[in-house]
Amino acid sequence: MKKSLTIFALAVSCMGCATSTLMRDTGRSYEKTVRETLLQDTVVAFAQPAKPIRDMPNDNVVIVGQQYSYVLTSGGKNFVTVLSRLNPKNIKVSRGLDFYSEKNDGTFTGVLELSYVALREDISKSDLNFFIENDAKECSSYSDKQMNAQRFCFEIPLSGVTYPQAKNFDRLNSNLKQLSKPYHVSIYTNKKEMEHTSSRNNPAKKLVLLPFAVAFDVITSPFQAAAEIFD
Repeated sequence: MKKSLTIFALAVSCMGCATSTLMRDTGRSYEKTVRETLLQDTVVAFAQPAKPIRDMPNDNVVIVGQQYSYVLTSGGKNFVTVLSRLNPKNIKVSRGLDFYSEKNDGTFTGVLELSYVALREDISKSDLNFFIENDAKECSSYSDKQMNAQRFCFEIPLSGVTYPQAKNFDRLNSNLKQLSKPYHVSIYTNKKEMEHTSSRNNPAKKLVLLPFAVAFDVITSPFQAAAEIFD
């Protein structure tokens, strides 16, 4: 009986050793996905290219940043529709733009979050139909309800391409009304690394632009009202 107990104890002990070693080995080879910010920028204005961009539609919306220009290849029309249909003074930006670039190849995707608030008595049936058609969600806060107001939230999917800073940026910046609140844009990607890998062995990535991405002039006149959504 004692011999059997001894063998069992040794077996349990060895099992513990084997398990412990396996966990350490797994720890050394554990792969995790981490977020890596490629750039952080500040929006100066919304604009359109002064001239058509090669291989791009003529009605592109451009988010003009201090460092780069962000040309929207989809979602821009939806933004223009909301801006032209509703009173810009009642539209507010919920948060900054956080774009994702899967391959860090100059392209990005993200969501533009806007909210529109007005007194209930000023919201027409036509307005409600517009909200339904554009997938707006009712998102009134307690404060809104106390003031007999109603709020609707838009989440506009965006995708686009990053270009160098606008050629006429300096002239543009000197003539523009500064936004009352800074509006930030960032681009990030995901990378895989080993759990115990030193960050010194994985230097931070830099933003990569497409080979044909060259600077161009922009015009802001179609989007003067956009500045009001940041007030």
